[in-house]
Parts: sequence; C-alpha cells; structure tokens
Amino acid sequence: MIQENIKHVEEKIDAACKKSGRNPEDVTLIAVSKTKPISMLKEAYDYGCRDFGENKVQELVDKWEQLPKDIRWHMIGHLQRNKVKYIVDKVYLIHSVDSLRLAEEISKEACKKDVTVSILVEVNVAGEESKFGSTCEEAYKLVEDIAKLPNIVVKGLMTIAPYVENSEENRQYFEKLHQIYVDIVDKNIDNVYMDELSMGMTGDYEVAVTEGATYVRVGTGIFGERNYAE
Repeated sequence: MIQENIKHVEEKIDAACKKSGRNPEDVTLIAVSKTKPISMLKEAYDYGCRDFGENKVQELVDKWEQLPKDIRWHMIGHLQRNKVKYIVDKVYLIHSVDSLRLAEEISKEACKKDVTVSILVEVNVAGEESKFGSTCEEAYKLVEDIAKLPNIVVKGLMTIAPYVENSEENRQYFEKLHQIYVDIVDKNIDNVYMDELSMGMTGDYEVAVTEGATYVRVGTGIFGERNYAE
C-alpha cells in the first residue's frame, strides 16, 4: 500500500511539473515519517525512497540508528537549541531554522563535530500565530546574518502553509516565498546557495510544485493518518 501511495504521489508531482514546464527531477519527495514505525519506513525505502522527514529529534536519532546510512534525513519540525547537538552530524538538511540564535547553536555544534550543516530558513509567509518562522520582511536579514556563521550553509527557504480545504488558497503563499527566494538570489550573498524551496504537504504539494517547490513534504499521502497514541 505504501509503495502504491508513493507511486501515486510521484505521478501527481510529474503531472504538476508537466503543467508548469518543470523537470520532475528538480522536485524531491520527502516521505514524512513522524510517528511511523520502522517497518513502514523500510517499505518506502525498498521502493526507492531515500529522503525521510522527521519532526522530533529523538525520533530522528532512533531511526537513524536503525536504518540504512544512505538515507537523507530532513529535520522538518521546530528545533530547540538544546537538542541541536544530537542531530548536526546526522541530518542531510534542517528545514526549520527560524532564528539567528538557533543558527548560532547549529554553527557552534557543527564546529565541535567538524561537519558543515545545510539549512533552510523557515518563513511564516501566512503570518499564522500558531506557526514558527521569520516574517517575510525579516527573512532577508536573517539569511544574511546566518551566512556569516562558520560550518553552516544556507540552501534555501521553507514554509508551512495554512491547512485549507482548497489547495488553491495556498498558491499566494507559495508565490510569495518564491518571490523572496528570487530576491535573495539577486543579492548574491556569500555562502548562500538558494537551491531549495521546501513547500507543499499532502494537501497542497501539487500547487507548490507549480510554484517552484524543490522539496515537497508528504506524510499522510504516503503513510496514512498519523497515530499519536503510541
């Protein structure tokens, strides 16, 4: 079932790429595996999935220890500064850097472990009070400030759009993030590569792809509803 779900999502991504004149190879599907057991991740892995997203540090570390080392782990949930040290040498990309203080902690721990950490700056485009992320206005300066830190590389931007029934309602937020992305590219800041736009989840990833997403984060669409009881 999981493999069928991934195939279905991939087909929708391909269709969205075709619609917007993009190459499907420029879009990476992240299987959001939070709260899901190892057996389900293995099923996705066996299908060929290598990018997995986790919300919690402990869960990421546990799964990192049990699963093949060619998996690219994405930290997509809110990251507390006191937990940074556990994942700097295990993550492929941290999507949720929303403050300079967090970036400084990542830099500090990365220096200690002699690794370079790739990050995305999280922007709260919709301005929802329940969500983390910098404001659209703050994002430019935040990127510039983070870029000066050692052992950390800014690879792009991320946003979590509002939960909506009609995915078209979120197009405005994806458009806005893409515009900020383009503006930052134009600034040509040292140590900022702006290769990635992480936006779009199960309910709206097709719209996100047509607006330039390079990473889409799909959980329910692959693994089914989350089980928080465990």
